[in-house]
Amino acid sequence: MKRKGVLAVIGSAGAIFWPGAFIFGFPGVMAPYWQQIFNVGKGAIGNTLFFVLAAVGIFMFLVGRWQEKFGIRKMITIGSIICGLNMFIIAYASNIYMLYLWAFLMGIASCFIYIPALTTVQRWFPKKRGLVSGIVNLMFGLSAAIMSPLFSYILDTMGYVAMNIIVAIIALIAGITVAQFTESPEKIIIPKEKALTDRDDKPKEVLARSLTVKESLKNKSFWFLWFTWAFMGASGIAMVTLSTTFGLSRGFTMKSAVIILTAFNITNGVSRIFTGYLSDIVGRKLTMSITFFGAGFAYFLLVHVTGLFISALLAAIIGFAFGTIFAVSAPLASDCFGLKHFGAIFGLIFTAYGFVSGPLGPSLSGYLLDATKGNFFIVFTYLATFCFISAVFIQFVHPPHIESR
Repeated sequence: MKRKGVLAVIGSAGAIFWPGAFIFGFPGVMAPYWQQIFNVGKGAIGNTLFFVLAAVGIFMFLVGRWQEKFGIRKMITIGSIICGLNMFIIAYASNIYMLYLWAFLMGIASCFIYIPALTTVQRWFPKKRGLVSGIVNLMFGLSAAIMSPLFSYILDTMGYVAMNIIVAIIALIAGITVAQFTESPEKIIIPKEKALTDRDDKPKEVLARSLTVKESLKNKSFWFLWFTWAFMGASGIAMVTLSTTFGLSRGFTMKSAVIILTAFNITNGVSRIFTGYLSDIVGRKLTMSITFFGAGFAYFLLVHVTGLFISALLAAIIGFAFGTIFAVSAPLASDCFGLKHFGAIFGLIFTAYGFVSGPLGPSLSGYLLDATKGNFFIVFTYLATFCFISAVFIQFVHPPHIESR
């Protein structure tokens, strides 16, 4: 059983690798190229991530429901197939609308992999939910740091169409293969947790009861977590398209500007396993608040610096916080609402990321840059404010301890 659990973690991490690379890395590298071939501005390219997140908002909850009926392995296999085949669409895209179609389908693919992957690893290792969620999220974020320089290199050496065909084939084969190891355990293992009962001031071992979707929606913790995702998600995902654009505005070459994106994605990945594990020890809310405040200050400072190293360092701090919300909010949600209906509940929380973060983050920032002729001060200031709001909101998320009945 332990061996199957380890394989499930490895398979889940491997399956989420390519969606992470295509969502967090590919648009940043390709943004200047897409602007040129489609003859559009920064706002139109920023809409790419809006369509990714719109798909997330629609399908994350549905996949959470479907996985209970059809099984986790089937969901992840379907997601891997969509992810790989989708790259053939972008390879031959002739207009901006085909780019938006690619983005929407990539968002769907990520839903079919991400929620089932988080569900299965937490069910296999319920006492180490932060750690195993962090491992999956590590691959989701770190994949872009690994692949962004490679995307740039292959684009320069082999050309756009050949690059997309190659990565499509690799992603398709690799994704389908690792998906076969991701099945959930037959029984959901629910750990015993310590809680205070109304009749006794001493801690007692009680069995945490999973809340239903309806019960979760009536809980204020759900909504504070939802708004945290809306604002921190917007400020984090915006850096995917803003990083290279900001670097080019500072006079860096494209290769140098990609370093800023790479720094963002390295910490976006690495922080996910570090903060996931740390949250098991020091607490979820403290871990998230500290990193969110750090990202806010980094955004304020970023507009005042000119050097490549310091720009990359500040982008890395933002990436660290962005990775944290992915790694820590999943186990926090299962702390609050239980594991039985985790997929559906976390899918509803993700509607904030899908429907709100996209318009407030990449889309709005892109249009503001177009309207102000590249004034990053306005954009970075409001993104910093979102980070600070998120750092406060997360403190109002309180995991209840409910006796089974």
